[in-house]
Amino acid sequence: MSSYPVPSCAVPVCAGMMIAVPLELAASPLRSGRDLGDGDRSALVIGGTGKIRTGGAVVFCKVVTVAEAQVKRDGQVRAKGSPVHHATLGPLEERLGSQAGPGVIGGIAGRAPLGARFVKGERERLLARAFMIRVIILMTLMPDTRPGDVIAALAGDLALVPWARPWRPASARSAGAWRNALGPVPLEELRDLVLGSAWREHQGQGCPGAVTIGNRRPLRAGALDGTLLRVPDTPANRAFFGTVGTGDDSGPYPCLRALPLTCCSCRALFAMPHGPAGTAKAESEQALLDEVMDSAPWLLAPDWIWLMDRNYHGAARIARMTGCTHVLIRLKSDIPLKRTSPILPDGSYEAELSGDGVTVKVRVIEYWVTVGGQEVPEMFCLVTDLMDWEDYPAPELAALYKWRWDGSETALREAKAPLRGAGPGTGPMLRSGSPYLIRQELAAWAAATGMTRGVVLDAAPAAVPAGKGRRAGLTVRPRDLSFARAVRAVLSAIRLGHACYQAVTREIGQHRNVVDRDRHRDRKSKSPSSFTHAGPADTATRIAPAVITMANTPA
Repeated sequence: MSSYPVPSCAVPVCAGMMIAVPLELAASPLRSGRDLGDGDRSALVIGGTGKIRTGGAVVFCKVVTVAEAQVKRDGQVRAKGSPVHHATLGPLEERLGSQAGPGVIGGIAGRAPLGARFVKGERERLLARAFMIRVIILMTLMPDTRPGDVIAALAGDLALVPWARPWRPASARSAGAWRNALGPVPLEELRDLVLGSAWREHQGQGCPGAVTIGNRRPLRAGALDGTLLRVPDTPANRAFFGTVGTGDDSGPYPCLRALPLTCCSCRALFAMPHGPAGTAKAESEQALLDEVMDSAPWLLAPDWIWLMDRNYHGAARIARMTGCTHVLIRLKSDIPLKRTSPILPDGSYEAELSGDGVTVKVRVIEYWVTVGGQEVPEMFCLVTDLMDWEDYPAPELAALYKWRWDGSETALREAKAPLRGAGPGTGPMLRSGSPYLIRQELAAWAAATGMTRGVVLDAAPAAVPAGKGRRAGLTVRPRDLSFARAVRAVLSAIRLGHACYQAVTREIGQHRNVVDRDRHRDRKSKSPSSFTHAGPADTATRIAPAVITMANTPA
């Protein structure tokens, strides 16, 4: 009988691969010769190495893991260890490893001492540090799922392996004890590593379809804007985070306030400082911006321009920001400006912005935005520290500002989509009942969002351009791909143990967003509503291009 040649070195075998075995070569390892029964926890073995012939019966086996064997006296073949030592986050972890090196989560877990609530060592057969970090990450992508089901999803087919000692998903109580023992620090370390890798990647090669402005000195566009995240209404959360909209802390849910910094081109997340919501929106967000400038000054790079909304941060903060980066800020109508120049050839003018004993020299861009079907055009007033009107003309800055919505609002809407109750008028979004675990969960959510964005970034260059429509034949950009579909593809790969990263990115590349649709509505919605709107006027959407008209003309 012919057989396959034995290679000089072992063929690399990893999880997710398929192995074809002739049916007649699959044999029971039991020494008694009897067939395996329901009470036996053993794997079949291969009884030979014969050639596979066309028409023969073949068993196709998916490799779940490669583990050390343990053979019982009666011949049963089992695997040493436990699923907690073999499970990974699949494509998320593979992408992270390519950016920050292999074994990132394992290294963080090795440096993470358990907290005061000590978890017994013998329980590491059901849960372990690295496994629990992965569970917490996965919980943010599966918010409606119980902890035990999240653990089962992470283990996937590993639960079917005949382990030397039986394994089952840990209970919710055990998972809660491990979360408390692990604490927020390991997840925050992972978050900083993921978001820092994303920033360094953008500083290096950038991203496809980058939004820039300027010819002689092009600047990449980023956006920063505050957001509220609801948390469960427990006494500890209410005392620490407070509520918004009332002065007596009687709001329906406590909230935390975060300040995400994102890329306008691909919506990648670079940082997300957070703190109690506070009753004053402006003061809370100003404190978070100060935290960014103190703890992450590298984000305010000289080759970036940051788009900011009307929540005025004060002349002193603007002066501090413009000392190292560039800004394009929309001002409220009650912010005074002292004009210091005639109208420049592009329709802008120079002015001084004063406050708190600080005066900032800015350039002012005023323009109207008119949409077909809109009775009254909307007035915009932007200020920027870019004084070179020739390289950064006012009409181009006005057109750039619309990317703030893509970079902040749309990015947040996509990131919140996997989390239930993210919108106004709905229930809590996060699941933790204490500020200590809210810190942990928020760091895990930021890390999960950042890693998923990274997979989407890899999927864009490999995606086939559209064959028809407005984007026919054009390069696929990360923002053209569906983030919701990317989350589903990642979860499916984790459950099924797919090892082919290219297969996951190829799947993501097939699902597109319809962008640049010129859709406008008077009432902006940052998240889908769970109730029927009161009337058609509230949901009227106009589909027409927005026309920008400069408010000033040179003398």
